[in-house]
Amino acid sequence: MNVGFIGTGTMGSLLIEAFIASGALSPAQIVISNRTFAKAQALADRYSGIRAEKTNAAVACGCEIVFLCIKPHEFKKAVDDLKAIVHPRQIIVSITSPVLIAQLEDELNCKIAKVIPSITNQVSSGATLCIYGERMDETDKAKLEGILAHISEPLRIQESHTRIVSDLSSCGPAFFTFLLEQFIEAATEETGIAREEARKVASAMLLGTGLLLTEGGLTPADVQERVAVPGGITAQALEYLKGETGGMFNQLIRTTHNKYRDDLVKVSASFMSEEVNGQ
Repeated sequence: MNVGFIGTGTMGSLLIEAFIASGALSPAQIVISNRTFAKAQALADRYSGIRAEKTNAAVACGCEIVFLCIKPHEFKKAVDDLKAIVHPRQIIVSITSPVLIAQLEDELNCKIAKVIPSITNQVSSGATLCIYGERMDETDKAKLEGILAHISEPLRIQESHTRIVSDLSSCGPAFFTFLLEQFIEAATEETGIAREEARKVASAMLLGTGLLLTEGGLTPADVQERVAVPGGITAQALEYLKGETGGMFNQLIRTTHNKYRDDLVKVSASFMSEEVNGQ
């Protein structure tokens, strides 16, 4: 099975490298293109066997699955490039959340899926969110999830929940490492502990906490209850955190959702513009 990747930026390269490292795909099974061809060729040079093509259409030819790893404003051109090339048995996979399944199904005569990866997939961990169009049958879904399972836990979600689940799965690592970074900086400033030492301890703590919440079967509330002795240091610090962070994550979610709605409008306008101009 040959798999194509249109776009070799941050997430496109991450997926390609993770698939190769996990054994899900060999370099010889991968065909790539990028708006700047030199970037695609540089990746192909690093992994002998990958074929870099100068056009998106060339990537789609002969590939059973094609990942569109591009930004929202690049979709109209990519779709135009693929319209005359794709066939009904092919699976086109968008990794861009504001591009809707229905928009791609209206434009392309093939099977459509959307997956939202995470930086955690780089170490074969975390989830990949899967959303499927009406033309995808269970065999198609199993084929795609079989590849994704090498680097993640594929989770099927409703498209209406794309943004909030993306916040938790894909944006979450940035949010919580930001908080961890603030914790480390404060520890350094307040106590004089070496920053690298504090980073190692805090990172190991975060890893262990993640395992408690997954393999250990504990909930966040369980962890807090077990660590915080009533009247103790942790309990007092938790009360402080509750007072300082109340409503913070509500506002964070409002922020991501507002940006998502703006992107939805822009993507929809680009597709509608094509319909108006083409009548």
